[in-house]
Amino acid sequence: MSTTAPSTTTETRRTLHDGWTLRATSGDTPVDVALRSIPATVPGLVHTDLLAAGLIPDPYLDRNEQKVTWIGETDWEYRTTFTWEPDGHDHHDLVFEGLDTVATITLNGRGLARTFNQHRTYRLAAHDVLVAGTNELVVHFASPVAYADQASLDIGYRPHTYFHPFNAIRKAACNFGWDWGLDAASSGIFKPVTLHAWSGARIESVRPTVTTDGTAGHVEVALALQNAENAAPVTATGTLTAPDGAEHTVDAVIDGATGTLILDVDEVELWWPRGYGDAVLYGLSVTIADESGVLATWQKRIGFRTAVVELLPDSDGTSFRVVVNDEPVWVRGANWIPDDAFVTRVTRDRVAARLDQAEFANMNLLRVWGGGYYESDDFYDLCDERGILTWQDFLFACASYAEEEPLRGEVEAEVRDNVTRIMSHPSLVLWNGNNENIWGFEEWGWEKRVQGRTWGLGYYLDLLPRLAAELDPQRSYTPASPWSGDVDRPANEIDHGSVHLWELWNRVDYPHYRDTVPRFVAEFGWQGPATWSTINQSISDSPLTPESPGMIWHQKAQDGNDKLTDGLVAHLPLPDHTEDWHWAMSLNQANAVAFAIEHWRSWSPKNMGSIVWQLNDCWPVTSWAAVDGYGRAKPLLYALKHVYADRLITIQPRGGDLVTAVVNDSSAAWDGDVVLRRLGYDGTELAATTITVSLAPRSTQTVAVPADLAAFTDPASEVLVAMLGDERGFWFPVEQRDSALPAADFRTEVSATDGGYDVAVTATSLVRDLALLVDKVDVDATVDDMMVTLLPGETVTFHVTTTKTLAPEELTSSSVLRTSNQLVTDWS
Repeated sequence: MSTTAPSTTTETRRTLHDGWTLRATSGDTPVDVALRSIPATVPGLVHTDLLAAGLIPDPYLDRNEQKVTWIGETDWEYRTTFTWEPDGHDHHDLVFEGLDTVATITLNGRGLARTFNQHRTYRLAAHDVLVAGTNELVVHFASPVAYADQASLDIGYRPHTYFHPFNAIRKAACNFGWDWGLDAASSGIFKPVTLHAWSGARIESVRPTVTTDGTAGHVEVALALQNAENAAPVTATGTLTAPDGAEHTVDAVIDGATGTLILDVDEVELWWPRGYGDAVLYGLSVTIADESGVLATWQKRIGFRTAVVELLPDSDGTSFRVVVNDEPVWVRGANWIPDDAFVTRVTRDRVAARLDQAEFANMNLLRVWGGGYYESDDFYDLCDERGILTWQDFLFACASYAEEEPLRGEVEAEVRDNVTRIMSHPSLVLWNGNNENIWGFEEWGWEKRVQGRTWGLGYYLDLLPRLAAELDPQRSYTPASPWSGDVDRPANEIDHGSVHLWELWNRVDYPHYRDTVPRFVAEFGWQGPATWSTINQSISDSPLTPESPGMIWHQKAQDGNDKLTDGLVAHLPLPDHTEDWHWAMSLNQANAVAFAIEHWRSWSPKNMGSIVWQLNDCWPVTSWAAVDGYGRAKPLLYALKHVYADRLITIQPRGGDLVTAVVNDSSAAWDGDVVLRRLGYDGTELAATTITVSLAPRSTQTVAVPADLAAFTDPASEVLVAMLGDERGFWFPVEQRDSALPAADFRTEVSATDGGYDVAVTATSLVRDLALLVDKVDVDATVDDMMVTLLPGETVTFHVTTTKTLAPEELTSSSVLRTSNQLVTDWS
């Protein structure tokens, strides 16, 4: 192949995203699909291209999911052409950052590779295959369903949850369906594809290990190069740029494939998680050059901090606590799942919107669950900027996994790719080996089903920690979640390490959260429906009932509606009207989760965190999420905002008595008088006292409630209130359904503001769990608060953001302005 002299030796990257077409090549496809070649978007997926072409119904709507399962059972071909002319570079690579999943790549009729792993980047040498002029690139995808089925036979059965053998293929497990996700096994070029031209040498990887010693910062940059044959040594330059623009630079000559750059800075600003300080980021760039000029560049942002997840034996068992810059952090977290069933639709702006909601709910950590993806650079960049701590599972979830080839080699390759890509991010505090797999082996009957075969333990105890230590030596690793800290101890042991608490939702009612004091809760949750507007946008049942066909299809949990009912009726009556049912279940979800977190926070620092299942959803579904599949906040998000606040006051039982727990998770001391009052529902004060407390930053103080205050004379119509400053907590001695809760009596005043409305509500009776469900009047509206309890005479003002002109009666109607009073009095 002829070449011309390059004008520069600097590498170039050209995206190849244009001109793609898509067609089915085998499978039982509809006639109008089988006979057509349609435009394809790259990055993209088959599902989204078929939707764009109008060839399939939206899988999110009604029961359309079952109408499109044939897509995952079909083979697909992507095809494009691009022009290329010799550019003087002596290497040209096709780089596929993500192929989903079983792909064969050909260029100009010559096979370049077969791939079997969605979670890897593939770099394919193309220099000798490119031709001057027009080049044809074809990517053929085999059916992921058929491949997984065959692979499960080839490697031997391993137990798994749900109905596809997702554990036989390296593909996002939840893409085959979950108890909150739809079965939409995808194919496609779902990440960028580029033509990378380079000469002399290129940067293969950069791994900056960042440490601090007091105020001094140290960065050790491990640099791996790919060198052309007979390449001369290169000069590597590392530059660290401080927030004020000051630069620190170091050079090193690298003669070979690896090298190290060391950057030392006497004074650095630390990166802190939100609530502890500023999330200060530094720029880090690396260039390599030879005598002809710059060959390649790399740049990212880093942060100076120490971070460790401690599991240490103590008098109560084994701790589990996150420590950043020597400061223990009480984790106020949520689990993160893929934000869309079709992952290419998750944009940076959409991730930012979810993180806005996490911050709104006072969260400081997100756990990236192991049945999805190694999260995107956008996700980690934004968490770095906001000081949101992250925990990344390796991608093993709810199944047993073969440890032999070909899976073992694929696992090692994906781990090397992704640890190298993610490890520079200061927000990341933990690599975790798997989700529930050791626990499943112990308690879900897997051991006898495995029949002596490998099941993944070698990954979690050997391969993964070795790779993590090699590639990211300063990061903590745990073998599993839940994890008790010792392989000889049951994984989900309440006094040791992290636990998953699902018996409460599955079998026992949520008051039993108080039966134990776990050290750290990595999963727990309670189901609730999507917002009312989301249900109406995605389900067209007429009549719409909790058990109508579309509603049941959008409930993926086993016996989910029965569990919703069983978890409600001890606390609130079960309404017969669908809209009331929706409010009752939404309210109960919020109450159950808040109940648990208040209990655990009252026991800090013995308990050091909770990670609620889950922040987000991937489609419109009844689930455990606080934000539904269309991005709308459920009442749960507002309950989390309150219960995850820096300062919390809560009344809790201890033995046969009551205590007031005052939790100060702020950086300032909190002193003052706790005012304890027992009131009648009409606001009459029946007893009162004042207790002085003094809390240091990041501390908890528990004070006994005097016996006379706790001596309720009419439990059904009395409440105990504890108040310190602007914070307060309530203790109702009986369940709402058993109380004398009156009909909600209040006055409202609606006034227009820039960007929306203020809705002021003044209570003339006890009003419990006041919520403004603004999505019912504008699907895009938001409100700044919800789940507010008012005593007689108190006022709260809700700020509604909307672009629509709304009548006051729309915002104050009984179906929009909701209380738990309605549920109790309407039933009684």
